Amino acid sequence: MQEAEGAPVDESAFKPMGDPRDERPQYVMPLVVRLEREAVPQRTDALETAARAVLTLLSDPRATTPEGEWSAAVLAWQDARIRKVVRRARGAEWRRAETLPGITVAGRTAEVRVYPPIPLDAWPKDLARLQVSGTDFGDDAAPPPPQPGVPVIWMNPAVEMSAGKAMAQAGHAAQLGWWRMDAERAAKWRADGFPLAVRAATPGQWAALAASEDLPIVRDAGFTEVAPGSATAIADLER
Repeated sequence: MQEAEGAPVDESAFKPMGDPRDERPQYVMPLVVRLEREAVPQRTDALETAARAVLTLLSDPRATTPEGEWSAAVLAWQDARIRKVVRRARGAEWRRAETLPGITVAGRTAEVRVYPPIPLDAWPKDLARLQVSGTDFGDDAAPPPPQPGVPVIWMNPAVEMSAGKAMAQAGHAAQLGWWRMDAERAAKWRADGFPLAVRAATPGQWAALAASEDLPIVRDAGFTEVAPGSATAIADLER
């Protein structure tokens, strides 16, 4: 069942009922996309920027070192369902959002701020007041094919999602792919600034990718927009 309009755009790897992770405290990683009236980002750029933002936070020393100020929250979030919520902000809302601890990542047309995970029921006031609805925007032109050698996140062409929902899915696919990388490649990717592409696969491409046992695939929990267990994105990062 689809959530009511205004409910969080939640992105979780699909788990069966009774999963022990459901018994643990639930956290969510907030992302905020800047959406000014006269400066709407391109959809593909927003998806790519969101994916890079997630990777940037997860690889930040504040999240990776035991003494890091975000490390406890990241560990608690990863121990439960890995949820992400995308909201939008403009003007004064965006300026207030930027004052909260987090990281802003800029793309060609998009700006996305990502925050360390927070308890599901303890949103900071300046984030809780931001809207989830209205994050559906497109591309003025079809994006070009990915450059050779650039890691790609492929989106399922059969699943329709708002841009906000798709941003969360792209972020989760990037995270799953990052976890699978060997340390040397992951370090180089981070040093290069996490170059990546997000593209909609053709039906044939998607079928071939989904058949591979080597590529991480995101299956959504179905809290919003899509049916539970829907395969939404695949990370093809070892290119």
